[in-house]
Order: sequence, then C-alpha cells, then structure tokens
Amino acid sequence: MRSNYNSPWQTSSSFWMQLLGRNLPLVIFLFLSVTGMLAAYWYFSPPEEGVAQAIIMANNERTLSAPIFKNVPSRPVQQRLTQSPGPIRIGLIAGHKGNDSGSVCADGLTEAAVNEIITQKVAEILTEQGVRVEVLDEFDDRLKGFSGTAVVSIHADSCDYINELATGFKIAGSSFTNSSGLLSCVQQAYFAATGMPYHENTITPHMTDYHAFREIAPGTPAIIIETGFLNLDREILTTHADLPARGIADGILCYLGR
Repeated sequence: MRSNYNSPWQTSSSFWMQLLGRNLPLVIFLFLSVTGMLAAYWYFSPPEEGVAQAIIMANNERTLSAPIFKNVPSRPVQQRLTQSPGPIRIGLIAGHKGNDSGSVCADGLTEAAVNEIITQKVAEILTEQGVRVEVLDEFDDRLKGFSGTAVVSIHADSCDYINELATGFKIAGSSFTNSSGLLSCVQQAYFAATGMPYHENTITPHMTDYHAFREIAPGTPAIIIETGFLNLDREILTTHADLPARGIADGILCYLGR
C-alpha cells in the first residue's frame, strides 16, 4: 500500500515549478535583457591592445587635458564705450563790451554797439535751437577757466577808409586748442550767409594771440571773427545785421552737427 505522504523536498520543488510556470514570460524577458546588455558591452568595449595603445598615446601628448588653475591679478574694468559728451555750452563774447568802445566812426557809431547787436542775434538763433548760450563781456570774469563746447568772439574792423579792397571778414583760431573744425564751419557758413570775401591775409597778431584764448580752459575750441569793415561793410553789419548773425549761428550749428 503506497503512502500519501510527500516529502518536504517534493513539496518545495512542486512550488517552485508552479511559480516558474506562472512567471515564465517574465523570466524569459529578464534573461534576454541581461544577455543583450552583456552582448552590447562586449561589442562596444575596445580590445585590451587598443586600450593600452590609447594610454601610450595620451602619455606621449604634450598638451594637457586637465584644467589649469592660475591666479590672475585683478585689473580695473576699462570703459569700452565712450562716455557721452557733456551738455552743450557756447560762449559768445561781444567784442569790447564792458571795456571800451572799440573803433569809433565819424558819426559816433561804435564797434562795441555793432558787436553787441550781432552777438545778441546769434544768441537768439542758437537758443531757439535748444543750445545753451552765455553772452560774455570782453574781459568777463567768467572767461577764466571757461569750459564749454566752443567760444566765439565777435568783432568788427575799422571805420576808416583804407581802399576798395577793405571789405570782407576774417577769422583766427586758438593755438592752444585745435579749433580748425569750428573755424572751418563758421568760415563757410558766414560766406554763404553774407557773400562777403574772406580776408585771410589781413589777420593780425592781436587776433592769433587773442587774450581769451589764454584764459579759457584748455580743450575748449575758440575763434575770433572780424565780421567786416565798418566803412565799406557798414550797411550789412548794421541795417542787415541778421545776415552776419545767421552766418555765425549757422557755423556754430554746423560745428555741433546740427
């Protein structure tokens, strides 16, 4: 008679077989996954000879692949963009104002009066264009160290009759600061506005060594203009003073890039 008793080993084997049967798809998936990973590792791994050769080549290279750390002394940051220029400031000197009369004509007309009228008209034109203007006397205290965009001193020539060639204007620029751009602009604009000839050959040492050139701040462009002769050019300087004023103002605006 066969006993119905099953040993513990038989019971355990039966349990694992049943478990394996129920999870056979999962077991197969895990097996294939592991096999695939091993195959990929073997396929992409370089042979030992290749690894050794790579190590030798790396040792023979003179360049370093590791980062290098070096202490760099601190430096002040340099301004890469030019700073904006300061506000525009134009100084207009009314020749002889506050000091003397300048040239005096036979009928009592003074150079100082003519200069002041033209200077005021120039100031009005520039102010209308939004330019800050300071009208100065001949020996104004504000001239000492005056720092601005430009300084223009406005004068007129003699009342005396010299000859028929004594007509026209002339300009001298400061030798202390490059004033060629200002001079060129005013010269061209003044000629365009008045039609008067340019008298470069009659520029005097009093113009080239004009006192205000030495008094204003270095770096401020400056010129002195003789607007015409109070004899042959009297009508345009008095009756039509708007023309010389326009010429000077347009020259300054040209210099300002307006």
